[in-house]
Amino acid sequence: MRATRWAILGPGAISADFAQSLQQSEHGILHAVASSNAERAAHFARNHGVALSGSYESVLDRDDIDAVYIGTVHTTHAPLAIAALSAGKAVLCEKPISPTLDETLRVLKAARDAHVPFVEAFKYRFGPLAATLRDLIATGEIGDIQKLEAGFGFTAEHREGRLFDPQLAGGAILDAGAYPASLAVGIATWAPHGTRQPGPRRLSVTSGEGEIGSTGVDEWATAKVSSGDFAASIRTSIVADLPRSCTIVGTRGAIEVSNVWGSRHESATELILNPSGRPAQTMSFATVDPMAAEADAVSLALDDGRVEIPEMPWADSIATAELLGQWRASLN
Repeated sequence: MRATRWAILGPGAISADFAQSLQQSEHGILHAVASSNAERAAHFARNHGVALSGSYESVLDRDDIDAVYIGTVHTTHAPLAIAALSAGKAVLCEKPISPTLDETLRVLKAARDAHVPFVEAFKYRFGPLAATLRDLIATGEIGDIQKLEAGFGFTAEHREGRLFDPQLAGGAILDAGAYPASLAVGIATWAPHGTRQPGPRRLSVTSGEGEIGSTGVDEWATAKVSSGDFAASIRTSIVADLPRSCTIVGTRGAIEVSNVWGSRHESATELILNPSGRPAQTMSFATVDPMAAEADAVSLALDDGRVEIPEMPWADSIATAELLGQWRASLN
């Protein structure tokens, strides 16, 4: 297959990580950089050995761009994604797709209408450990899934910038909290549910707690989430470091992952399977560069004529957006 020619929209820190990871991909090359600031785009392009740079409009108008990576602030994801999809480009968009469910649905409609791939970038869903975790849950290795405990939080260096700006949809829930929320959606999706229709069952926030800081954003938050017999406890913070672990409990055992999120350049490496009545088993896995894996998943979908990928289907993006909206509303 021909190499996918990528453009980066938004020359920020996470985009620099994507540019580095793209060098490890099997099917993609960085071809252009776009920004609302032409000078920033040109500087980023020079630093990454790319000749082409320009405004969003000029780059999206090019015929030699196949896919775009969106690494801008949350509030600009949806309009940039819709513009790229309308130009016929495949899209890998950093999470969340949008701060709202309505905008998320508009983006996915644009992808459906354009019939090109769209992927919300949840890196932890890529790699050998992630694939095994899905299989263990789907095959009932620990029985019917009853509980999940998961969190993601860190201490921001400065209480300023996009994380602490309500006009840019800052706050813990939409940033780090998107990870445990999407994991709850994933587990509810992967677990067998008898004869129900495929796709994630609806999760509801039954209670939420948190603190809105002086800048007007949620600085930490917890939530109880449920669907039928499945319940999840999730938490997040941008003012305190939290364990990066998750515990999944079923009727016939449990699974523990000490670092379920991995990092931007290395997927998670170890989980403990603890089935009832049998010795615990530590399972170790090779790492992949998850950002490169995301890019390659988009390339393969583009080559196959698919608009979705199995690691992060659109139904999961919709369910996650709905859950994040409920979680934020629970603090008001």
